[in-house]
Amino acid sequence: QVQLVESGGGLVQAGGSLRLSCAASGRTFSRHDMGWFRQAPGKEREFVAAISRSGGSTYYAGSVKGRFTISRDNAKNTVYLQMNILNAEDTAVYYCAAGSSQTFDFWGQGTQVTVSS
Repeated sequence: QVQLVESGGGLVQAGGSLRLSCAASGRTFSRHDMGWFRQAPGKEREFVAAISRSGGSTYYAGSVKGRFTISRDNAKNTVYLQMNILNAEDTAVYYCAAGSSQTFDFWGQGTQVTVSS
């Protein structure tokens, strides 16, 4: 079992930056691939980014590639999402997830990101 707690969301102006953090409990963090997803009002949840267990491989949705960076610190049981050049379309609740083989079994409660134009 992995418990995930996101933080770092907030209100930011278009063009600005935010860094989200997701702290994981337990001793199995390094065994899990980690991902970030988001859900905007009235829309389905969508994939944003993922990172492999070692951090050696990263994956991004086309809409955020080049603007967002996912990273992890296995010593701190934490995964990050650095978000730059934010725009109104990035407004959503952002969720952290843990899993393997492209299946995410554990989810955080989410953190709100609001980008004002």
